[in-house]
Amino acid sequence: MWAGRVLCAALSGAPIGCRPQSALAQLRGILQEELESIRGAGTWKSERVITSRQGPRIHVDGVSGGILNFCANNYLGLSSHPEVIQAGLQALEEFGAGLSSVRFICGTQSIHKDLEAKIARFHQREDAILYPSCFDANAGLFEALLTPEDAVLSDELNHASIIDGIRLCKAHKYRYRHLDMADLEAKLREAQKHRLRLVATDGAFSMDGDIAPLQEICRLACQYGALVFVDECHATGFLGATGRGTDELLGVMDQVTIINSTLGKALGGASGGYTTGPGSLVSLLRQRARPYLFSNSLPPAVVGCASKALDLLMESNAIVQSMAAKTQRFRSKMEAAGFTVSGASHPICPVMLGDARLASCMADDMLKRGIFVIGFSYPVVPKGKARIRVQISAVHSEEDIDRCVEAFVEVGRLHGALP
Repeated sequence: MWAGRVLCAALSGAPIGCRPQSALAQLRGILQEELESIRGAGTWKSERVITSRQGPRIHVDGVSGGILNFCANNYLGLSSHPEVIQAGLQALEEFGAGLSSVRFICGTQSIHKDLEAKIARFHQREDAILYPSCFDANAGLFEALLTPEDAVLSDELNHASIIDGIRLCKAHKYRYRHLDMADLEAKLREAQKHRLRLVATDGAFSMDGDIAPLQEICRLACQYGALVFVDECHATGFLGATGRGTDELLGVMDQVTIINSTLGKALGGASGGYTTGPGSLVSLLRQRARPYLFSNSLPPAVVGCASKALDLLMESNAIVQSMAAKTQRFRSKMEAAGFTVSGASHPICPVMLGDARLASCMADDMLKRGIFVIGFSYPVVPKGKARIRVQISAVHSEEDIDRCVEAFVEVGRLHGALP
């Protein structure tokens, strides 16, 4: 083997010792060119450093004074809720920092099983399985469930984790136009030759704030003998009368087969994801889902925080109701000012601007006015559809919302986005 490498090096005319360095130099050149193209396109993503707890008011490195945060997935304001923090501390003290193991070896504690049972009860499903993230839950589901005999039908704007999860499986893949039920029906007709048909959709789409028409999806699934999978990451905890999600909001809880969601947004905001659905499916995932089998167990503190967040949510829906009113306040005031806000009635409020540089520059100037928002552009969203995504939290006050709108109007006029 060594002699072969020497011969290859000799034939290439490069000294043996220099070739790795030459390859590294080549790599650096390629990477630098790619990074410069990102900067040149105005789509460079900088990370602002927060020096405080997550919440409606935060401190940002290099910015004096407090900042109003309007870009976190902290929908219910539970990320820094005192009872959630205390539950995390208690779990840390009682169960330790971590398990140093995957679940099936020696990584399952009583609190993991308790949380899985609580999630299943919350969603009114048979069982649930925890993952390090919902990205992992999506990566684990399709490969374990679907075979080359099956088919999966996916909305074209589904989250990247759903897309990547579907790529891992060997099922036949159909992509239907975003929220287009006529196209979905055509694809379902085409997929009748397959053993299983699984329709996969986000419940609420994170970039546009629109909601999947689950009533129609479920009707078509019933008509054509398909199963329905919904990713509820941007719905769990705050959509529906009691925060169960889009299936509760649209009255189809008994028609959605599988739900994947996260503990990293409304439910405490730390980390973790899950699948909930039929007990036999969850049992299969424990045997075959690679992200579950080959990832360490969720840390006890994360489990404790999420469990307490669910307790608070199930005790009262007052938080859910207050957030709906605040979302409507922001949307109506922004539209009255002349902005286009995508979606409807969802706390994700994308302020559509079109140009990537404009979105980035406006976000920077918003920070100078004490408002933390982020511009989104390609490849996170399609080219020409750059926006600033504002996210409303239950712990924002009406004064916070009004101040955010006022800053948008100032910055919008400064940059020519408003007359």
